Amino acid sequence: MSRKQLSVALLALSLSLFAVGCKKKAPVTTPPPPPPTVAPTPAAKPAPSIRTFTVEPSSITAGQSATLSFVVENADSVSISGGVGSVQSSGNRSVSPASTTTYRLTATGPGGTTERSVTLTVSAPPPPPRPTAATPRATATLSEMLGSMISDLYFDYDKSDIRDDGRSILNKNAEALKQIFAAHPNGIVTIEGHCDERGSAEYNLGLGDRRSSSVKDYLVNLGVAGDKLKVISYGSEKPTCSEANESCYQKNRRAHFSAN
Repeated sequence: MSRKQLSVALLALSLSLFAVGCKKKAPVTTPPPPPPTVAPTPAAKPAPSIRTFTVEPSSITAGQSATLSFVVENADSVSISGGVGSVQSSGNRSVSPASTTTYRLTATGPGGTTERSVTLTVSAPPPPPRPTAATPRATATLSEMLGSMISDLYFDYDKSDIRDDGRSILNKNAEALKQIFAAHPNGIVTIEGHCDERGSAEYNLGLGDRRSSSVKDYLVNLGVAGDKLKVISYGSEKPTCSEANESCYQKNRRAHFSAN
C-alpha cells in the first residue's frame, strides 16, 4: 500500500471513530415510584344486640308482680324505663306496676344504641267478697284449720309468678283464710317460699322471698287482711323431696302456709 493510500485509510478510520463517539448515549430509564401504602380500614364495631327481653306473665291484676328477663350483648350500659333504671347485661327484675306499663330496654355501646319494648297489662282487682253474716266459732286450733283447709301451690323453675293452677288454689285459700281469721282473730299465718336445690343459697333465698310475696299480694287483692299474713323465704333449706329429678324439684318449688 502506498503512503497516500495509508493516509486515506487512517483518515477514514479516524472519522469512523469520531462518528461513533458523537452518537448520543441512550437515556437511562428511571423506574416509577411504588404506589403509596393504604392503611386498612378498621372494621366497624357491632351495635348492641338484645337477644332476650320478655315479661312473664304479660298480664296481671293490680298488686301482683311480673318478671322482666333480659340478655344483651356488645353493650357498655343497659337501662330499663318504667322505674327500673340501670341493669346488668343479663338478669331478671320483678315489677309490680299499678297500671298497664310499657318497659323500654335501651342498650348503648361503641357500635350505637339498640332499643326494645314490652308491655305489661294490669287489670283492676276483683271487688272483695261480702263479709259473712256470722263469725264461726273456733272448733280447732289455727294449725289444725290450716292443715285441713289450706293447700300449697307450686311454681315453675326459676319463676315467682303465679300459674293458672296456683290462682285456682289461692282463690279457695282466700275464702278459707277469712273463715280461719274469723275463728282466730289474733291468729297470724306465715307464707313460706321454697325452692328446689338448683342455684346458689343466696339466689334461692331471694327467689323464695319473691314467691311468698307474690302469694301474699294475690291474697290481699282478694280481701284477706294483709296484717294477718307474714312472708318468709327458706330457699332450698327445707325440701319435701330429696331426689334429683324434675318430679321432685317441682314438689320443692312451693309456697306453704303455717301458723305463726
